[in-house]
Amino acid sequence: MIQLIDVKKSFEGDGEVRWISNGVTFNLEKGKSLCIIGMSGEGKSVLLKQISGLIRPTSGSIFIDEINITSLTDDEMDIIFKKCGYVFQFAALLDSLNIYENIALPLVERNVNKESIDELVIDSLKKVNLTDEILIKYPSEISGGMRKRVGLARTLVLNPDIILYDEPTSGLDPVNTKIIHELMHSTQINYNITSIVISHDIEIFKYVDHVAFLYKGVIEYFGDAKNIWECENELVYKFIRGINIV
Repeated sequence: MIQLIDVKKSFEGDGEVRWISNGVTFNLEKGKSLCIIGMSGEGKSVLLKQISGLIRPTSGSIFIDEINITSLTDDEMDIIFKKCGYVFQFAALLDSLNIYENIALPLVERNVNKESIDELVIDSLKKVNLTDEILIKYPSEISGGMRKRVGLARTLVLNPDIILYDEPTSGLDPVNTKIIHELMHSTQINYNITSIVISHDIEIFKYVDHVAFLYKGVIEYFGDAKNIWECENELVYKFIRGINIV
């Protein structure tokens, strides 16, 4: 389970304090998926990084499986990092490494033996419907859609309990967008993974359990994705229909 209680985050610059998260509260049950939507610049990615432990909140509490990660030391956070996988917006593959080396990197950092790495890399590729033929290729030699899938494979190689996706279909055509959405959904269902997705693509509503609307640093709406188009919240109603929010 993921639980946020009055999470606030501020940044200082040019003598001013800017509050990005301003009291975010919600619960997400284990094995469920949530899409967080909102206008650009509302701090969705910052919120995701706080949940993953990459950024610490200014105040408030974040619980991952009943562990308050805001009270953990840097060394203790390794427990959380092993539970959580993070899929970056543009896959964040290293251009100087081939596909095998990119996927294997998290395992190498954990000193996993070579034989096990080989097996885990192949297994993670299968989970995203890719074959081992691409392992010797470099990121520049494969399509954008394939790079997204490799990024997901690199996350799955550690068998996380939670996956956090930051704009996973950004820059993709409708066909590849659907492929990624279906992969995310099947991954959640098949492996009972708790998922949080940041997305501007309204097609994602077909593939997640819940939708949360982030506005001015707080969750203004949290509800079932299947009912989102009948939502009576004025902000959500306008946003998902492309109407300006004043």
